[in-house]
Formats: sequence, C-alpha cells, structure tokens
Amino acid sequence: MTETENRFTTRTWMFLILPVVLLLALVVLFLNTNPIRIAGGDLPPVEEINIQRITLPDHGRIVLQVVNGGPDPVTIAQVLVDDAYWQFKVEPENTLDPLQSGQVVIYYPWVEGEAHEIVLISNTGATFDAAVELAVQTPSRGLDQLLSYALVGVYVGIIPVGLGMLWFPAMRQFSRRLMNFVLALTIGLMLFLVVDTFLEMVEVAERLPGVFQGTALGIFAALLTWLAITAVGNRDKYADRATPSGRAFIAFVIALGIGFHNLGEGLAVGAAFALGEAALGSFLVVGFILHNLTEGIGIVAPVLRDQPKYGWFALMLLLAGGPAIIGTLIGGFAYSPVLTVIFLGVGVGAIWQVIIEVGRLVMDSAKRREENPVTWLNVLGLLLGIVVMYLTAFLVNV
Repeated sequence: MTETENRFTTRTWMFLILPVVLLLALVVLFLNTNPIRIAGGDLPPVEEINIQRITLPDHGRIVLQVVNGGPDPVTIAQVLVDDAYWQFKVEPENTLDPLQSGQVVIYYPWVEGEAHEIVLISNTGATFDAAVELAVQTPSRGLDQLLSYALVGVYVGIIPVGLGMLWFPAMRQFSRRLMNFVLALTIGLMLFLVVDTFLEMVEVAERLPGVFQGTALGIFAALLTWLAITAVGNRDKYADRATPSGRAFIAFVIALGIGFHNLGEGLAVGAAFALGEAALGSFLVVGFILHNLTEGIGIVAPVLRDQPKYGWFALMLLLAGGPAIIGTLIGGFAYSPVLTVIFLGVGVGAIWQVIIEVGRLVMDSAKRREENPVTWLNVLGLLLGIVVMYLTAFLVNV
C-alpha cells in the first residue's frame, strides 16, 4: 500500500462519516421539535402554484398545466373564470404535493377571440391568477401537425441561415481590412444574441417555481458550457487559430451558439402555435426569417481564407438551423420551462465563447501587422452588427 492509502484507516473513515450522521440527526431533531412551532403554534402553510401553460383543446374546456412550487401540499378547491365559479377537475388529484405537476381541466364555454381571466382558489383561500389573452382553439396533435411544426422550424432556422451562408463566395473577394470588418460585424451580431438569449433565459426562469432557482440554473449551464468549449478549443488540434483547423473550430462554435439561440426561437414559435395563437406564430416566423439571415454571415466569416467542402457547409447549416426544428416540436408538443432555461443557458455560454474567439482573430490579425485593432472600420462593423440585429428584432417584438 502507498502512504496515502495507509492514512485512510477505520478511524479516518469514522471521522469522515460522523459529521454527516450528526447533521442528519440534527435535521430530524429540528423537524420533530421545531422551536418556532412550539413557541408560536402551527404556522399557516406556504402555498405556491405555478401555472406553466394554458391550452384550449375544444370549445368546452380550458386546460392548465400547473406545478406546486411551494414546500407544503396545496389543495385546489375552487376555480373562477371571469368572476364566476365553474366545474373543474384536477389530475391526478385535487391535492398536489410539493414539486408535483398536475392538470386542471375547467369545463367552461370560452368565446373565441375574447380574453378570459382564471383564478385558482386553494382550500385555505389562497388565489393563483392566470389569463387567456386571446381565446383560440389549440390545434390537435397528429402526424400532419408534427410535419407542419417541423416545416416551420425549417423556415425559421435552416432557410435564413443557409441564405446568409450564400454570401461566402462574394466575401472571399474582400480585402484584409474588409475581412476584419466582417469579423467585427460578427462580434456585433453575437453581442446582440448573447444579451437577447440571456434576457429570454431570465424571463423563462421567472416562471419556474422558486425552488428550481431558474436564473442560477441557467447561469451555471452557461458557465459550464463556456468552460467545456474552452477546454475543447485548447486541444493541440485547434489551439492555433491561424490554422485552417483552428478557424474551422471557431466557425463550429459560432454555429453551435447560433443553434442554441435558434432552439429558443423555435420554442417560442412552437408554443405560440400550440396555444392557438396562429397569427402571432406566423408573425414570429416572418420576423425570425429576417432576423436570422445575418447569422449565416457570422458562421462563414472565420473561414474566408480557406476552402471548406460542401459537406462542411451542410454540417454547419444543420448545426445552426436544425435546432429551430427541434425547438418548434418541443414548444408545440412537450414544452418544459426547466429544459428551456438549460438550453438557453447553454446558448449564452456558447455565444460568449464565440465573442472571445472572433475577437481574438481580429486582435491576432492586427498584432501580426503591428496595427491597432480598434479602427474606425472595425468599430463600424461592430455597431452595424448590433444595429442590424436590433432592427430586425422589431419584427419579432412589436
């Protein structure tokens, strides 16, 4: 045995385990002899119902997907719709345990095109509000619907990114200064995307039960993704960014970051169609098509000096645009706020690494020629990238 192995004797293990055993004993003691309960009597339960999603499967029902996000069981006793009590049932049962999901089916003859206010009331009188902004029947699920959602994903992700990549032959004729301009433009695009993705992650995280710590979950996903990509990029094969393999790795990271961003966009479109908001969904599709057109430029910008094969372009297109198809399917059929926060967090981490990598390309290019990387042309490219993404985002958010 080595010297280290000899140190882990029975006595060592005993001292390692003893604090854990005493900690568990302390928790059990506190739960059974809670001094606050003894001093002040039984406290009222802490009730929290998070309404994750509302669908209208037919003209006589409203269905709410809910989660008990509090530390105590919650019993849904009554339901108000437009200030009137209505019949309902809760699946699997009216009382939901902590972190248990359920489905509230309300038998209400909703009116198409109108808004409806919903209030869930617990047996203790606590209320939880929700609203149907515009009542439209949720599309039924089936193979045709599956194919339709996938086609929407193609319009959102594959087509606009592919159109942007078609500028590659023309961009290869650019001078060195114009190539740096395109790289600065790419940084501007990515800066907008990282902010946009982060804010979207925070928005979804706020709808999660507090126990999930949604914002922290997304930030940790971003941090781990950034570190993982950094570790892969430090391998000998990709370490030198001046080589074709190094530049191809940067393009891969750009496509990966854009892919996770497009996944979030697909989730938004799929959820809009699933909720019956066809007009909103169609508007989002048109907006995202124009919004994503410039993403293809960012993917091919690092490899303008190389001659990638057609298969490489197809792979990058699939990596960047394909997640939009997955997003529309998840948003339409199996939306999960927790997974959405994680996916968007991964996107934030990947896009941040893109900004670092492309910025390093601009810095290295200037260093080799003993020039200042902060030129008016590069600053213009950076600002133009942000402005283009900002303006096209109006088509989505207006």
